[in-house]
Amino acid sequence: MYHPCKLIFRAVMLLLMLAVLPLGGVQAQSGVTVENAAVAVDFGKSITFSAKITASSPIQQASLLFRGVNETITRVETVQVAGDGSVSLIYDVSQNVFPSFSSIVFWFQATLSDGQTYTSAPITFPYNDNRFPWREMQRNHVTVHWYAGDDAFGAAALDAAAAGMLAMNEFLHVSLEEPVNIYIYSSIADLQNTLLLGGQEWVGGHASPEIGVALVAITPGPSQIIELQTKIPHELTHVMLYRALGSKYNTQPAWLLEGISSIMELYPNPDYARALEIASESDSLLAFDVLCQNFPADAGSAYLAYAQSQSFVTYIRKTYGTSGLGRLLNAYGDGLSCELGATSALGTPLTQLEGRWREDVLGQNKMGVASRNLLPFILLLLLVLVVPIWGAIDMLLQKRKHADQSK
Repeated sequence: MYHPCKLIFRAVMLLLMLAVLPLGGVQAQSGVTVENAAVAVDFGKSITFSAKITASSPIQQASLLFRGVNETITRVETVQVAGDGSVSLIYDVSQNVFPSFSSIVFWFQATLSDGQTYTSAPITFPYNDNRFPWREMQRNHVTVHWYAGDDAFGAAALDAAAAGMLAMNEFLHVSLEEPVNIYIYSSIADLQNTLLLGGQEWVGGHASPEIGVALVAITPGPSQIIELQTKIPHELTHVMLYRALGSKYNTQPAWLLEGISSIMELYPNPDYARALEIASESDSLLAFDVLCQNFPADAGSAYLAYAQSQSFVTYIRKTYGTSGLGRLLNAYGDGLSCELGATSALGTPLTQLEGRWREDVLGQNKMGVASRNLLPFILLLLLVLVVPIWGAIDMLLQKRKHADQSK
């Protein structure tokens, strides 16, 4: 009879042995064994899969199955098994892209001569941009990766992330139970190329909140602090909003997500005000019901969309408080339309809310604003005057009545 401590010791040792088992050796269902499974990533170009498949009877057909961990469609490729059981497949990702820094899961499937089909255990690997000599620095669960700049640059990036988290904590619950990775490219061109290779549109920064990844372009130099404390908090806010909202993140208006992320920047963009002034004077402001789904593709209109969203969300927060923004997120999270979500959360339709923002912040329709601001005083004046006026009218009526009676 084993002593309980010995049983616990054996169980722990077994778990440790399993934990250090190489990914290259994977035992499939009885009858098929997959060994030395490996991948080689040439980012943006190809992924090479290789393994050795052995079976108790001849293999009639073998396939490689793989997909992004957040994809719903599995890609299937037939592989040829050599005499020694080795298989290899080069997959062209230049035409069949995966998002940058996502994770990919793959497994093998083999059908033997007896008609039985066996499936190996899945293996997950990161599809990272390996074209650069990345350095990294970690604090808590936040890791920054960069390839240009010294250690002070990495430390400043972590400081910017911490300051952004602190600012966000006043607005929403920030959870760092899951890791966050921030990749800092040294130029817009490098970031743009990475996004295009990952099948994503060009932007000045990018967040993949579902995988906890933020990408920014910042050149080390005199202006790095401002850029770090602007771009990193912005993209981190997207990640934290996703973690706070879950699936409801995808039903939020684009102007609301980008506006909240913009107001979390530690250095607000000073050029936004001028862009709004020019657009207001030229009557070229973008309607917010148009900015509910996506921002414009061209850079100029996209810049104006960011400026409007930052100003509009700041106005909503100032008028209705942080709780008002929270009610908006909840309303849109429940699937309400862009117009009705504002009505439900703030008691004002989106178009009317936009009109007030244009008047109060941009100074449009000044006569209408002045009239609306004076309306309470005009009503009060009428209330004050109505009694004596009514009394004077009553006295005139009484005098006329007495005069008619005396005739």
